[in-house]
Amino acid sequence: MRKSENLFPKLLGNYLSAYLPTQRNYSKNTISSYCDSFRLLLQYLQTERGLQANRITFNTLDRSEVISFLQWLESVRGCSQSTINQRLAGIHSFYKYVQGEAPELMHECQKILTIPFRKKSSPLISYLDKEDIELILAQPDITRKKGRRDLTLLSILYDTGGRVQEIADLTIEAVRLQPPAQIALVGKGQKVRTVPLMNSTAKLLSSYMKENHLGDPSTGSYPLFFNQRQEPLTRSGIRYILQKYASLARQKRPSMPTTVSPHIIRHSKAMHLLEAGVNIIYIRDILGHVDVSTTEVYAKSNLDMKRRALEKVAIIPDVNTTPFWTDNADLLGWLENYGRSVL
Repeated sequence: MRKSENLFPKLLGNYLSAYLPTQRNYSKNTISSYCDSFRLLLQYLQTERGLQANRITFNTLDRSEVISFLQWLESVRGCSQSTINQRLAGIHSFYKYVQGEAPELMHECQKILTIPFRKKSSPLISYLDKEDIELILAQPDITRKKGRRDLTLLSILYDTGGRVQEIADLTIEAVRLQPPAQIALVGKGQKVRTVPLMNSTAKLLSSYMKENHLGDPSTGSYPLFFNQRQEPLTRSGIRYILQKYASLARQKRPSMPTTVSPHIIRHSKAMHLLEAGVNIIYIRDILGHVDVSTTEVYAKSNLDMKRRALEKVAIIPDVNTTPFWTDNADLLGWLENYGRSVL
């Protein structure tokens, strides 16, 4: 340890305010999540160990203390395994940074980096079928200007498979309507990807931009979607619009999921591309995934595709083995056999 210097607050401050946003180019949401992780960690140390933030050092915050913190998240705060893993990811990231800034702490850092993530089951991805999407898109009242905006917004949300923040950040200069129509999305790490637009979506977008006088070069930096105060739509605003029309659609189709979020629309686009036979590498590029393994979860979740693929190579004959009722059969025995056969 450097002489009489407490490096913990200094390195944590530099990590969150300089390293993550400038060198790693992390999004505001990710940085906010990591800030929450350390806010909770400091809260734990204060309430459970009586340590004020300015007294915390790398010596006091050792491996056993971090493990106790994770257990506290579960037992006291009732956090899920996913949330605990998210908090641990932030701590791991910080200690990887510390290794480079303070090599004398590398041994302590390595101990914390060996803390394993919690094992959790991978839930199936929630998504809507094409009929659900079509019904939602049929809900906006296109006789009204606001309804035409909402239809264009929802069409862009689905057609691009974009994250809700990517859609909220769209500006006029990101749009190209000349064939082939396309739109540029700014994703995680400020990485830009270009996504093609279907003809119907491009026509909707063209009409919307003309109606709102958004075509000339002077409007290039204007937000593509805005509210009545001419302010850009926020993530919560887009979510509200989607849920409003999903609720209307659900009245006509009660089987529709009770929760429809922008991310479920993104999942739906990915699944529909997969079902259409689009190469998973192309789907990865559209969604803006860094690694194709992230995209592969859609293939793993699509049970209907698996079933159809297996049926193509099925060699087992389709034979009816259900025990039929006969007048001479023992009724109780038949009921037992039949009950087992229909499970």
